[in-house]
Amino acid sequence: MSRNARTVQDPSPTTPADGRRTALRICPLCEATCGLTLTVEGTRVTGARGDRDDVFSRGFICPKGAAFGALDGDPDRLTRPLVRRDGVLREASWDEAFDAVAAGIRPLVERYGPNAVGVVLGNPNVHTMAGALYPPVLLSTLGTRNLFTASTLDQMPKHVSSGLLFGDPMAIPVPDLDRTDHLLLLGANPLESNGSLCTAPDFPGRLKALRERGGRLTVVDPRRTRTADLADRHLAIRPGTDALLLAALVHVLCEEDLTDLGRLAGYVEGVAQVQDAVAEFTPEAVADACDIEAATIRTLARELAAAPTAAVYGRIGTCTVEFGTLASWLVDVLNTLTGNLDRPGGALFPLSATDRAPRPAAPGKGFALGRWASRVGGHPEVKSELPTVALAEEIDTPGEGRLRALVAIAANPVLSAPDGDRLDRALAGLDFMVSVDPYLNETSRHAHVVLPPPPPAQSAHYDFAFNALAVRNQARYTRGAVPLQDGALDECEIHARLILAVSGMHGAPPHAVDDMVIERALGKAVTDPHQAVPGRDPKELAALLTGETGAERRLDLMLRLGPYGDGFGADPEGLSLARLLDHPHGIDLGPLTSRLPQVLRTRSGRVELLPAPVAADLPRLRGALDRDPDGLVLVGRRHLRSNNSWLHNVPVLNRGSNRCTLQIHPEDAARAGITDGANVRVKGAGGEAEAPAELTETVRRGVVSLPHGWGHDRPGTRTPVASATPGTNSNQLLDGTLLDPLSGTAVLNGVPVLLTPSGPEPEETL
Repeated sequence: MSRNARTVQDPSPTTPADGRRTALRICPLCEATCGLTLTVEGTRVTGARGDRDDVFSRGFICPKGAAFGALDGDPDRLTRPLVRRDGVLREASWDEAFDAVAAGIRPLVERYGPNAVGVVLGNPNVHTMAGALYPPVLLSTLGTRNLFTASTLDQMPKHVSSGLLFGDPMAIPVPDLDRTDHLLLLGANPLESNGSLCTAPDFPGRLKALRERGGRLTVVDPRRTRTADLADRHLAIRPGTDALLLAALVHVLCEEDLTDLGRLAGYVEGVAQVQDAVAEFTPEAVADACDIEAATIRTLARELAAAPTAAVYGRIGTCTVEFGTLASWLVDVLNTLTGNLDRPGGALFPLSATDRAPRPAAPGKGFALGRWASRVGGHPEVKSELPTVALAEEIDTPGEGRLRALVAIAANPVLSAPDGDRLDRALAGLDFMVSVDPYLNETSRHAHVVLPPPPPAQSAHYDFAFNALAVRNQARYTRGAVPLQDGALDECEIHARLILAVSGMHGAPPHAVDDMVIERALGKAVTDPHQAVPGRDPKELAALLTGETGAERRLDLMLRLGPYGDGFGADPEGLSLARLLDHPHGIDLGPLTSRLPQVLRTRSGRVELLPAPVAADLPRLRGALDRDPDGLVLVGRRHLRSNNSWLHNVPVLNRGSNRCTLQIHPEDAARAGITDGANVRVKGAGGEAEAPAELTETVRRGVVSLPHGWGHDRPGTRTPVASATPGTNSNQLLDGTLLDPLSGTAVLNGVPVLLTPSGPEPEETL
């Protein structure tokens, strides 16, 4: 593995006479993880620009990163804990807050058992160092099976398909953007989102580079997005039919003998079974359902097969639909059958610096679904999680095993999950709730204790999750750019003290949590023959760890034992925390490389191309071939200045094109008597909402679009900027009954809706 570290000078060795200085920070506001150079005056971040020396982002920055200082200095962020007294949340000391947590949760666990407590992890959780390191310890300590995360509102289908195909739900192949010759992109708009499950700073520049080197870009999306405008071909598919299109592409490859596994041939089983499984999904059979001509489907399949290299990439538009897991599975079936899985220019498995050190290829335990089920709805467990749509019923349905307490970490499911009104009512009935959140938002307003982390400039940052999904292997770490302010606690310490409070160890020093994790990890490492430290003394190794905090010592441990690590001295050129600190702009570890069969953990030790749960779900997809198209369906969308609900209180990010409008095609609007800018009532299975109409031909006929994450109109919050322009909560149109059955993911896109103009009833309703 390449370790092309760039030697650079300390970017801020002195402070200029005017008191300003610069400091480096990795942006935590989306999955691109761009390097930033911050301008700091005293303790205030006054500017942010792209770090031109960052080994990964090379100076790229988007509007969110440029607004880092405004977010960091938001005056509405909570600075002290809140504790509910006499029904009112009041400021309290940290000791009082953790005393309240221990007194509120431990008695419930002791009386009703660990499953009386639920844990909800939100999207921002994965963007912090603390959020990666401590929730697994919290869950292990609590012993609860009631875990709900943003994954079942977003990406769980990809985890399930990867688990079934490769035996590991975290083994997600990403498109090799910088070397591919043909990219087929479905349900993704990276020019607005900056990419997802594919960590790639300057995604727009990488797509333009693909075109400039003679490559081809095909975008499948019911909206003509900015990404679609960049493409060679845009297919305005009918929402929710991506799996049908993908199945037809697989059919053509098999029918026309265009499959070529190449070096994968010895690692794949089930090719003939897949061919039989897609026999009915001819281009002619799916054309009407997808609203894409059969000839176009055949041409696309042939182009994929003929390209020197190609990658198929599907994201949220293919995940948050009724066939989300089948679509995610078919993406990698296409990558496999064209020989592009695990080869440069295709779809490759990243190797993160904090991943486990590679070990010899061997069969594994495989991936199982439904090891337990939710109490009320009987929803099967997936990757130790239950569907977030089941959270409300687990709280408000009486009976033994009812959820009585909740720990919410960086989560706002009242806005992000279907039927937020029911969840809003359910949260009010909890015996106890604690939120780790910098804002008093639509969810945390129900908490009995709110624990606010400090602004991001005051926190260290390492991307554990996103480096495992990056289009180039690299490692970067930044310490806090600004010292912790008086009265603030480091976010890692907040999490550690929370773990101690709920585990019966309240009052123990926070470093006890990190010491326990380090002791256990080293105890396993010294007995593992595939590690670099077998037979060594764990205490001796622990003494060699460096770092100013427990979190830094844990990072040092993971780096040293990882695939590029120094093995505690075994490889002087290997990674460690000290080496990362010596390279503040990061260390480049080289392009992605082929990793099969080493990554496989299936029981067969091979890629299992037609897993039994997928085969069992295919009849449901066949049933969609004869379904009459819905009259009008809703899809979401993303703005470049937004990320779900958690950036709407920053004025600079809450203006311009960042608008919560209902986009509708002019012909659909004319039939319903809807005019541009007029308010429109939207009715779905879960309720009604109102939004201003935006007439545009960028959405195909039969489709309307509302952005995700809005609806800041509930009382009791302290986000005045967001509340001043609340927008419409699209999820309130959903009742939460529509799920992808294999992953438990909520169906958020392609759902039927009815429109009427606000005011007098129109003559015609769509």
